[in-house]
Amino acid sequence: METGMERQLEIYRKGLFGMPERFPVEYAELEAMAQQAMKPEAFDYVAGSAVTESTADANLQAFDQWQILPRFLRDVSQRDWSVELFGQRFPAPVYVAPIGVQGIVHPDGELATARACAQLGIPFTLSTVSSYSIEQVAEAMGDAPRWFQLYWSRNHEVAASFVRRAEAAGYSAIVVTVDTFMLAWRPRDLRHAYLPFMHGDGLANYFSDPVFRSLLAAPPEEDPGSAVMQFAAIFGNPSLTWDDLDFLRQQTKLPILLKGLLHPDDAQEAVKRGVDGIIVSNHGGRQLDGAVPALDALDTIAQAVGGQVPLLFDSGIRTGADALKALALGAQMVGLGRPVMWALGIDGKNGVHTYLRNFLADFDLTLALSGHRKLDEVGRDAVRAVEKLTF
Repeated sequence: METGMERQLEIYRKGLFGMPERFPVEYAELEAMAQQAMKPEAFDYVAGSAVTESTADANLQAFDQWQILPRFLRDVSQRDWSVELFGQRFPAPVYVAPIGVQGIVHPDGELATARACAQLGIPFTLSTVSSYSIEQVAEAMGDAPRWFQLYWSRNHEVAASFVRRAEAAGYSAIVVTVDTFMLAWRPRDLRHAYLPFMHGDGLANYFSDPVFRSLLAAPPEEDPGSAVMQFAAIFGNPSLTWDDLDFLRQQTKLPILLKGLLHPDDAQEAVKRGVDGIIVSNHGGRQLDGAVPALDALDTIAQAVGGQVPLLFDSGIRTGADALKALALGAQMVGLGRPVMWALGIDGKNGVHTYLRNFLADFDLTLALSGHRKLDEVGRDAVRAVEKLTF
């Protein structure tokens, strides 16, 4: 992995030769440029959140309630950001979170994002509702690390088929999203009257699945409308309970992570049920308006779980400082979501690759400037809570 200084100097050298960096280096500019590049309904589908979008806003504000407390006069000339989880060593504590329907962001969709991740060794998480299939993405990534995110269908056999396909295709973990058993009220999408699934977008895994196809009177190629309606009938599963995890465990030997937990009691129950990891997340604010900020939940869950299983985190990571704060509060890895989609919308694979390089450079500089050489040095004492004034 290149260091933050190496990446900075590359940009400055290009400037000396009259080739200034065109790709955005600030989040606001990244989002604005993506908005110009994308169709309005596609941009709003990615950018939007539930109802008033207060949860998404709270996710970002939560990082401001913690400050990094740097240490100096330490030798940080050599740094190691690598992390070992689930029997694999990754070069950085960063993964790309599952985001569906990437084909509406860029024609190459998940293939572009996955290839960019593969170049850097960053784990890519494929969504159930992807524009390219489990097998197509696996082929694009070769031996690079990848996880599969499961939206657990009402039809358990369809869900089981997805999991078996992912394991056969070389995915190394199953990420079960627990907070999306039905879709939230999302005004931006409703204003456009736009849900990509209704157009057949994001259904590559369903349309290629033998169990799903067996439910249809005609193949999706012949009657896509009926296939879409069948998807809509089985997508969510509000009847799921903790007991259903036993069924999933019977389908795979891969590590199982639960994504979307926010309550410490749920985290403790997950540990009791033998899950291999927890992803603290509120879906970037897309599911429950007014929910607790994910970073606040991470702090609480880390204390409740006490290191019994690895904790991962997403929802609101924008900078290297955000990542460091999440690691200090108990996460082993952090997931990047919307920023990756903006990079994809701007310049496909090259955009995602450039964005990830920039993010990792920022993280490396933050790690050094806060006085840390390795991730295991980043503990709770690396941050402090902002004192709130009382009257």
